[in-house]
Amino acid sequence: MMRNQKQQEAPEPPPAAPGNESAGEAAPLVIADKVKGALRLAAVSPQAGRLGLTPGMALADARARIPHLRVRPLDAPSDQALIERIAEDCDRFTPVVALDPPHGLMLEITGCAHLFGGEGELRKQLLLRYRKAGFHIHASIAGAPDTARALVRFSRTPYVRPGEDEAAVRPLPIAALDIPDTTRTALSRAGLKIIADLADRAQVPLAERFGQVLPLKLRRTLAREIAPVHPRRIVPICAAERRFAEPIAASADIDATLADLARQVADRLSERREGGRAFEASFFRTDGVVRRISVETGRANRDPRALLRLFHERMETLADPLDPGFGFDLIRLSVPSADTLETTQVSLDGAANMKHALADLSDRLSARLGPRRVAHFAYADSHIPERAQRYAPTLAASLRPTRVCARPRSDPGDPPLRPSQIFDPPRYVSAFAEVPDGAPIKFGWRRVSHIIAHSEGPERIAPEWFRDPDDAQTRDYYRVEDRHGRRFWLFRAGLYGESATIPRWYVHGMLA
Repeated sequence: MMRNQKQQEAPEPPPAAPGNESAGEAAPLVIADKVKGALRLAAVSPQAGRLGLTPGMALADARARIPHLRVRPLDAPSDQALIERIAEDCDRFTPVVALDPPHGLMLEITGCAHLFGGEGELRKQLLLRYRKAGFHIHASIAGAPDTARALVRFSRTPYVRPGEDEAAVRPLPIAALDIPDTTRTALSRAGLKIIADLADRAQVPLAERFGQVLPLKLRRTLAREIAPVHPRRIVPICAAERRFAEPIAASADIDATLADLARQVADRLSERREGGRAFEASFFRTDGVVRRISVETGRANRDPRALLRLFHERMETLADPLDPGFGFDLIRLSVPSADTLETTQVSLDGAANMKHALADLSDRLSARLGPRRVAHFAYADSHIPERAQRYAPTLAASLRPTRVCARPRSDPGDPPLRPSQIFDPPRYVSAFAEVPDGAPIKFGWRRVSHIIAHSEGPERIAPEWFRDPDDAQTRDYYRVEDRHGRRFWLFRAGLYGESATIPRWYVHGMLA
C-alpha cells in the first residue's frame, strides 16, 4: 500500500513587485481568464481572498466590490513552465514527482522522510523553501494521492495519521471528489452534499445512476483504492547524493564530490551484481535551477574512474557550460539503467582487456561527439542483402537491443561470400548468359565491357513474403571475376517463365 503522498499547490501568483505598490497597502491582485465569452477570476491573491473574491467570480462583480483591483491576464504556458520548474526542484525531496493539473504536484515521500527528520519536518522544509521564494502554497500528507488532493484543496489539513484517511475526508464537500459539475449538481439536489453522505451508500446504484467515475473517485478519495502515480522522470535503480550546508561552486569541489558519489554508486551496483548502462549527474542550484548531465555506456560498467572520464568528456563539450550560479547545495548521481555484470576471467592473451578497451573508447567518443555519431556495423536477421546489414549507433543499440545475427562466415582461405559494402539500390547492368537461367558470361557497366573468366553460383534468395509486395522477384546471385581480376557480385532479378517480365541483371557489390 502506498503511503505518504504529498500534494503541493501554487494556486495564487507571487506577490507584486515592490515597484507596483503604492505608498500604502498594495491593491488586491487577481488573474482573469475568458470563460464562455465572459471574463472570470482564475486565481486571487490572499489579500483579494480576504476581501471576498473567489476563483470563478465574474470580473465585473469583482470590480464592483473593489474598484481599485489589479487584474492580470492568465498566461497558461508560463504557469505550466513554472510548475515544471518547481517539479524539477522538488526532485531534491523525492525522486517520484508527478504533475497534478492544473496547478499541483504529487510527491511520493515513502522512504524519504527520514532523510529530513520525519514527515512533518519534510513538509516544513518544503513550505519554507517555496514561501521564501514568494509562493503561496499548501501541502498535505496522506496515505493516498486522491486523499491528499482533496485535503489540500478543501480543508488544508497538514497531516493525516496512517489509517485515518477516510475519517479525514468524510466531512469534505462532494466537490473534493473532482467529479463533473453536472454530477455534483445532481447529487446536491438529492441532498448529498458531503462525502460522508456517499461513503456509506451502496456503490452499485451510484454507478447505475452516475456512471463508473463517481464510485471510482469515491473509493480513491476514501483511500479504499490507491490510484497509481505516474512520475515525470524514470525512477533510478540506485543513486547517491551529497547535500551541503554551504553551497559549493569551485570546480575542484564539484569534481571531488562526483568522484565520491561514483564510488558510492559503484559499491551499490556491486552489491546488486550489476553495472550501469546510463548515468545521470544532477546539480541543484540554490535558486531552484537544476542541471542534469547524462552519459551512456556500451557495456555494463561500474568503474568509478571510467565514469569520471565520461562525465569530464561530456562537460567539456557542453554548448551551455555548467554554471554554478550562487552555488550547488545538492549533487546527485543516479543510475537510470543497469544490466547484469559478473566478474569476468581475463585470458592470458589479454583478449578481454582489448574488448573492454574498445568499449571504453566508444563510450568516450560518444560522450564527446554525441551518442548518435558513433556507430557500428550490425547484421540484422534478414536474408535480403540490403536489409541484413546496417549502421547502428553503438550506445543506442546496446541500451535498446534489436534482434541481430552474426555475419555469414566463409571457410578459412576461401574468398568472402558477400562484399563488405553493397550498392543500395543495386546498379543495373546489361549482361548475357549462354542459357536463360545460367551464369553470365559478359556484362557491361559504366561504359566498360567485362568478359567473365570465372563464376560461382547461383545463390537463390526468395523475397520475404511477410513484407515484400506481391510483384517482388526471386534473385539469383553470382560471384564472378573478369579477365583483369576484378570481382563482382551480380544477381538476376526474376526467373524465366515466372512472369511476363524479362529478368534483369544488377551488380550489388564489389568483392576484394
